Amino acid sequence: MKKQLLTIVALAAIALNVHAQQDSTKVNKVKVKKDTVARSLPSPLPSLPFPTSDWDGAPLVGADATAPIYPLQKALGLTNTRFRFYGWVDPAGNFSTSKHSNAPTSYDLIPNGVVLDQAGIKFDLQPNTVQTDHVSFGFLSTTIFGTDYRYTTGLGYFSNQLLQHNNKYGFDPAEMYGLIYFPKIADGMLLKVGRFISPADIEAQWATDNYLYSHSLMFTVDPYTFTGVQATFKLGSYWQLEVGLHGGNDMAPWSQSAQLNGLLMARWVSHDNDDSIYGGINSLGNGDYTRGHDDLQMVVATWGHKFNETFHMMTEAYYMWQYHALTGGTVINGPAQPFLTGVGPGVPIPGRENAIGAVNYFQILVSKKDYISIRNDALDDPQAGRTGYATWYSSHTIGFVHYFNDYIRIRPEIRYERAYADGITPYDNGTKKDQYTAAMDLIVRF
Repeated sequence: MKKQLLTIVALAAIALNVHAQQDSTKVNKVKVKKDTVARSLPSPLPSLPFPTSDWDGAPLVGADATAPIYPLQKALGLTNTRFRFYGWVDPAGNFSTSKHSNAPTSYDLIPNGVVLDQAGIKFDLQPNTVQTDHVSFGFLSTTIFGTDYRYTTGLGYFSNQLLQHNNKYGFDPAEMYGLIYFPKIADGMLLKVGRFISPADIEAQWATDNYLYSHSLMFTVDPYTFTGVQATFKLGSYWQLEVGLHGGNDMAPWSQSAQLNGLLMARWVSHDNDDSIYGGINSLGNGDYTRGHDDLQMVVATWGHKFNETFHMMTEAYYMWQYHALTGGTVINGPAQPFLTGVGPGVPIPGRENAIGAVNYFQILVSKKDYISIRNDALDDPQAGRTGYATWYSSHTIGFVHYFNDYIRIRPEIRYERAYADGITPYDNGTKKDQYTAAMDLIVRF
């Protein structure tokens, strides 16, 4: 393990010494808003109707990351500040060919009904990474309540709601971290300390940040959050490097299952800003499944490409592994619920358990308030370590997203998914080989 972490540190040191392709000040005089000049290339995608704030969700040192002022803050008259507080509610429903459970689909787990997926609240103060003359501080906190808490829950963070009780609804303080910006380290370094979203994903944990309502199968079973420290270095105009240490996926460092893992990620944007690649190793350690909890090791990369103003796509692929795991992954100790009967420990998997996933999102801009998103994804779970069933899957989704205004949107979609191994029936609590769903959610920001 020490050799693996030393390798990460050595690679980071080499990357930090690579000279930038061009001086960032010569190519990035891009006005983001009045009186603010970005030092990094902004997203080539319009802020509306697409939900992404940047190509792939990586922290972007050198661009203003301050969130808009949403209705609640405006109503309270607290607008003369960089501090932001805002939230959202996300009720949703679906019709499904399954009667009891849509698993392993997420987040529309419960079929043929309406639920509150998420009610979220966020407190956010972003450091000023545009300037280069002084240290700047910030923080971010996000807490959600709803059925979606089961996907973000981390061992040691009120996790008994899920791991001991398998509650339908729960809450999770999924993001809690401080930020310090050092302008004189590299071309700027942003230090993050606390619990944060695991990089790198096209899909996001929060309903407000996704192209579609439901998620790919590969996203359902990969890491959600880490707790530790992560440093992001700006290296010229087109490169960023992330180096970090954390206690393993979806668990607090003080939990008995936690293990030390390293993180090394890099982000590159092309000169014409039509391509972005973001990838690396987001967990590298012993990879020992410990006390009923995953310690996933993961190599992952995302690629974004803009064809023109109408069409763009996002693609992600990963390989994950760990050792001495149980089928189904982290143990939920019950009681069984109609929407999730697979509780209790799975069957031991000798040696290495691994999984491969890939997803492509293809977007078509229809108007300033509408777009179509087509998603195709595949997941190979050969030892049943991620889903409890040894098979490979595919899912195929098409959705239409409409914004009524800046704060309200709907996302209807239709989806088909299937497991391909002979005799394997993962859907509807182990009774079906495939599944059709028609679903929609309503996002209201405040």
